[in-house]
Amino acid sequence: MGKGCITATKYFLFLFNPIFFIFGALIMSFGLWVLLDNQSFIAVLQESSTTLKVASYILITVGSLSMVMGFLGCIGAIYGIRCLLGLYFTCLLLILIAQVTAGVLIYFQRDRLQQEMSTIVKGMLVNYTGQNRTTEHSWDYVQRTMKCCGWVGPSNWLENVWIRNSSVSLYPCSCRNETLPGTDMIETGLCEHLSADLPVYQTGCMHSVEGWLLENYGVILGICVGVAVLELLGMILSMCLCKSVVQEDYTKVPKY
Repeated sequence: MGKGCITATKYFLFLFNPIFFIFGALIMSFGLWVLLDNQSFIAVLQESSTTLKVASYILITVGSLSMVMGFLGCIGAIYGIRCLLGLYFTCLLLILIAQVTAGVLIYFQRDRLQQEMSTIVKGMLVNYTGQNRTTEHSWDYVQRTMKCCGWVGPSNWLENVWIRNSSVSLYPCSCRNETLPGTDMIETGLCEHLSADLPVYQTGCMHSVEGWLLENYGVILGICVGVAVLELLGMILSMCLCKSVVQEDYTKVPKY
């Protein structure tokens, strides 16, 4: 009966770790997306937000460690190596503590992050020229796809240096409301207009962007919760198996 329980624990731990490996890969992929993305609102924040860069590196590190732990867990489960199972348990515990700490910090710093995001966007709008192919073109993409203009509203663009000092009336081309009559659609840069009313969207991008971030935050939060549950399960199984292994037999380990 005892041997049967040990065998069952081994196979449960072995089957559990590929799932853990996949979740770790998802977290690492999300971190890489945050760090490398250049076609969404994330790209607007990348150049100025230290918090976002640190968060992306944490996600990549946690995801990578989770993948390594998934591999080590499989080996430890199959061959019943106590030191490897102990290392597996310790690393899972450290990863879980790091996840909880990061979650608590993000929760209590959410107002500061929101203020930082608003400051970055408004600063970018003031100095917008349409020539920056990363930050500014990413913001143009946001305005076109979300059908919005400015952060709070189109009035934010009145603070732009080029629009304010130009001898002609200009507006951001990506704000162009395609349902209104006027010139052809241009994706980036500043466009000239002759009419008194600007042919632009009247709603700001703040609520749309915050909704988009919350939606993606919910996805990564769900993945992190799933990984945390798997980590707890892995810790329990590894401890049970570690206690059941009376003597280590390294002759079972394949030689390479």
